[in-house]
Formats: sequence, C-alpha cells, structure tokens
Amino acid sequence: MNELLINKTTAFFQKTFGTTAEKIVLSPGRINIIGEHIDYNDGYVLPAAIDRIICFAFEKNNSNQSRIIAIDLNDEFQINLKDPIELTDNVWTNYVRGVINQLKLKGFELEGFNCVFSSNIPVGSGLSSSAALECGFLFGLNELFNLNIKPVDIALMGQSAEHWVGINCGIMDQFSSVMGIENKVIKIDCRTLEYEYHNADFIDYSLILFDSNVKHSLMTSAYNERREQCEEGIAIIKNNFPEITSFRDCTEQHILGLQNVMSPNVYKRSLFVVKEINRVIEACEALDSGNIEALGKLMFETHEGLSTDYEVSCAELDMIVNTLKSEDAVVGSRLMGGGFGGCTINLIKKGHENRIKKQLSGLYLETFGIELKIYDVKIGNGTSLYKNN
Repeated sequence: MNELLINKTTAFFQKTFGTTAEKIVLSPGRINIIGEHIDYNDGYVLPAAIDRIICFAFEKNNSNQSRIIAIDLNDEFQINLKDPIELTDNVWTNYVRGVINQLKLKGFELEGFNCVFSSNIPVGSGLSSSAALECGFLFGLNELFNLNIKPVDIALMGQSAEHWVGINCGIMDQFSSVMGIENKVIKIDCRTLEYEYHNADFIDYSLILFDSNVKHSLMTSAYNERREQCEEGIAIIKNNFPEITSFRDCTEQHILGLQNVMSPNVYKRSLFVVKEINRVIEACEALDSGNIEALGKLMFETHEGLSTDYEVSCAELDMIVNTLKSEDAVVGSRLMGGGFGGCTINLIKKGHENRIKKQLSGLYLETFGIELKIYDVKIGNGTSLYKNN
C-alpha cells in the first residue's frame, strides 16, 4: 500500500517539476493504545506510529518562493519565505504555514523549495493526520536544508505549529509520529518528555480500527472546555493539598474527598484523569508480561470512563464498543482520539476478523444508516527518509 503511495507521489513530483525529488519523507499517523486526554494533564500515554503515512517529496528551487501541493486535495499554494506568516481560510495550508512560522521564530534561514505530498491516513478519524503533516513537512525541511533539528524538537515544533493553527493539543500525536518504532509502543511521560519503549506483541491478535464515519461539531469547543475543567480541578486539588503539583501525584481518594468543593463536571473529569494515568501504568505491565487480555480489559474500562466521566463519546461509538464487548473474540475496544466521532481501536483474536467486520458493519448500517469504515493497521516506524529513491 505504501509503495503505491510513494510511487504516486514521486511520479507527480517528476511530472510537475520535471526533476527527481531530492528528499522523500514518510510520516505516519498514530494510534494510542491507552491514555486518552491525559497528555495535557501531566499523565502518561501509550501511542505507536502506524503503517499509514503521508509521503512528501522535496527539492530546493533556488528562490525565495516556495510551492506546496496537496495531491489528494488537488490544491496548492505558494509562499514567499521573506513575508510574514499569517493564518488563512484554507485550513490545510495553515499547518504548513505554522511549521514555517516555527522555523522563522527560531531563526532558521530557508531558501525556496518545492514540495508535494499525498496520504493514505484517513482524515478526521483520530489518527493524527495533522501531526503527520506537521512533522513530516518539518522533517523534510530539516533534511533538505541540514538544519540539525533533533527528533524530539521536531515533535515539539510540530505541536507549537498546531497551537498556532488554534488546536491546543498535547505532545502525544507529534511525539509518536516522529519517534515510533515498528512493533513497539511508546510510554511517554508528558510532564518530562522522558519515554520508554514496550514490546507490542499482538501476534495472536489483529489491531482493527472501526471508523464511525461521524464527526460531531462539538469536537473543538469540547476539547478546549475539557482542558479548562481539568485546570480548574487541579487548582482545587493544589489549594487543598499543597504538596500535590499535578494529577500525577493524586490518588482516587484525593478526588473523592473533594467532590463537595468541585462542580459535578470538574469532579468527573478529574476522577477520569487520575484513573486513566494508573491504567497506562497497568497497561505497560500487561504488555511486558504478554497479557493481552488484561490490556483489553483496561481498554474497555477507558472507554467507559471516556463515555460517562469525561463525556466525549457519542451514540455511534458507544454502540460499536458495547456490541464488541459481547464478543468473546474481542479482548479490548475503546474510542480513540478526541472523541465525538472518529474511530474505535479494537484487539480481535485472529481468525475472527472477517466475521466481526461483517456483523458489525451490518448492524451499524441498520442502526444509524451510516457505512462503517474499517482500517487494518500495524505498528510501524516514525517519520523517516525513504532510502530507496
């Protein structure tokens, strides 16, 4: 699948510019096994890069003018690198502009360049196509102009670019897109950015994403609202327990004891965060011992928390998870990403995938009148140069 994408991208570049690209970059989407909505709460997360990617092709063009083409959108824009960088109404270009803005803010000098890109990462499904765009684009410029930016800093600058666009994301998406390793998950400490790899040996299981094919409009406003509620929660906790500096230091008992001084929503959000941080630790232990059933149980618990305490699920996602929960061949399922639509991530025993896909698709269509999209994924490498060009 990725070879076809690489060939398509490089052929388009050759046809458009009449030259062979100097650099080919592959930048993956990501899944998150567990640890949802806690990357901005000083928690741990457990993401991995996947084998769905954006492919970029770059060359210098010896001018101040740069031309960037989104093949799949049949759209492009040009930018003079000497001009101030400003947001526009053409949303996809803002992620690219945000990266250029970060480079300018940090004093990097760029010449003009040509870039084309194409993707097989589903957009709007919680697979962080925006992080793959930011980090792949920045990685390519780093290679093209020998900027010597370290991988972790590529992730941080990608995050800052997304903040500039207006999405107040945590670090997980960009970090996992850049730092992923095949068949490994990354436990990221979102407070210190320390990280460690854990084997993701799903040999008897398939990772399948069921895309609800809905995206409810609450997404962006609710995301920012949840962040504000968590900030209010930790402020109340610190006021009552001065020794606590973040949710990381809390126990469930701390939260339960403060229920009467928190609003109902702040209480529920705070309780979810503390429980989810602990689930990530337990998930790493399950992976290290090869206990995939225990990991799956934690995934189901996370979904319940996201649905009832963090309240970022929706009827479609709840239906998918509740249906799969009754299947012996499904050991774990939960919504993945910001919520209000997008995908569920599911661990299914091999040999049962086709039956479950068929049954769930039919039931989903019957219930909501919507086609379920299905993506088989494997854990892959982070953003990299394509070596065989």
